[in-house]
Amino acid sequence: MERHGQKVVLITGCSSGIGLRIAVMLAEDEKQRYHVIATMRDLKRKDNLVKAAGDLYSKTLFVAELDVCSDESVKQCINSIKDRHIDILISNAGIGLVGPVESIPMDEMNNVFETNFYGSVRLIKEVMPDMKNRRAGRIIVISSVMGLQGVAFNEVYAASKFALEGFCEGLAAQLLSFNVTLSMLEPGPVHTEFELKMIQGMKEKEWPSVDPDTVNYFRNFYLPGAVDIFEILGQTPDHIAKVTSNPHFHNLTNPLYSPILALKYADETGCLSVQAFYCMLFTLRPLMNVGMPVLKYLTFGCKSITNKEDYKKSNITLTFSKSFLSLFTFHAVDMQSAL
Repeated sequence: MERHGQKVVLITGCSSGIGLRIAVMLAEDEKQRYHVIATMRDLKRKDNLVKAAGDLYSKTLFVAELDVCSDESVKQCINSIKDRHIDILISNAGIGLVGPVESIPMDEMNNVFETNFYGSVRLIKEVMPDMKNRRAGRIIVISSVMGLQGVAFNEVYAASKFALEGFCEGLAAQLLSFNVTLSMLEPGPVHTEFELKMIQGMKEKEWPSVDPDTVNYFRNFYLPGAVDIFEILGQTPDHIAKVTSNPHFHNLTNPLYSPILALKYADETGCLSVQAFYCMLFTLRPLMNVGMPVLKYLTFGCKSITNKEDYKKSNITLTFSKSFLSLFTFHAVDMQSAL
């Protein structure tokens, strides 16, 4: 695995989705600037990556085993790299968890945190001392918009990403003293096989231990809305991968979520944000059903801005998104005034 002056990039969670597309995108660099080490927990799942890499496999892209939940696996993988030299770490491995929180066993919650939070921490701890010593390095962590805004029935997943955001925000300032930069990508829904299977599985699942009202809210309010949002606002792994080329600290990959975040930070009490989400999910659901098809029309073919027409369309879509959210906000203000 000769490097020939290339930057060494270690990426986790590359068997599918975002990790796979980032690995292939960097390996395809015309100037061959990157020596990509694409890792995954189970090497039996490497076929899709190898196929996507094509002739680049074993030239600019190499596959290695790494389980982010194992101290030994992380250390073993990094020790196998010449001089432990990693220029860019992209921590992507993660898992989702959806459902009524009272139905989720604690071991499943722990597994989400072990992968989504401690997995990234474990990696960063292992590569950070070497980057500090060299006074050079870049760390990119794939977080989620749910690390900035909690969403009903995604409480545990959101909590794991909130923890990750806090960890990285604190660490980023320290690392600047060592010329090491840390960035976070916050995608919303992403069109992957995993995401679609997870939603489909939730439709068919039974919750005998959960009260009927909560099951009704989840099955008949949340799930239909989630399907619409995935279809309308979902991005492809390719769109997310392109953001890694020159990231800021925070990188919201879909600008349509910015009005929701602006609402959250505009009200220091947090009440407006919570009540606006309540209106969207429950009391004003018919309005959501009317607005989502309009948003779908406006966003068609415009998941990434590549030319002036896309830019113009994106601005129109964002304006509609802000106006649409304001309807729920006004209702939330009325609710707050009535309390």
